Amino acid sequence: MSKPGDENDPKGLIREAYLIEGITLGECRSIFMDWVLSLSVSPPHQAIEVLLDRHGTCAENHPMTHVLRAGLDAPPVARRRGGREGRFAKKQVTPPK
Repeated sequence: MSKPGDENDPKGLIREAYLIEGITLGECRSIFMDWVLSLSVSPPHQAIEVLLDRHGTCAENHPMTHVLRAGLDAPPVARRRGGREGRFAKKQVTPPK
């Protein structure tokens, strides 16, 4: 188990999440976000792998294990969601005759 001050879990948030009985997936996501913001390294992939090895092997079905595994997935590709350019760029303007 990680101890407070561990470089991969500086506040002990992940460790504590695994100790909370009946914790939900939503609560684990919230704890994960707080944990990511408290890390001094970026991206957090290496720390996630260490924490999964430490905690996830004994708790395969724990919600935090699912959240940590999702944290290793590649982020979705960014794409334009709208705005003036998105609305008007698709329209073909025909010149007046």
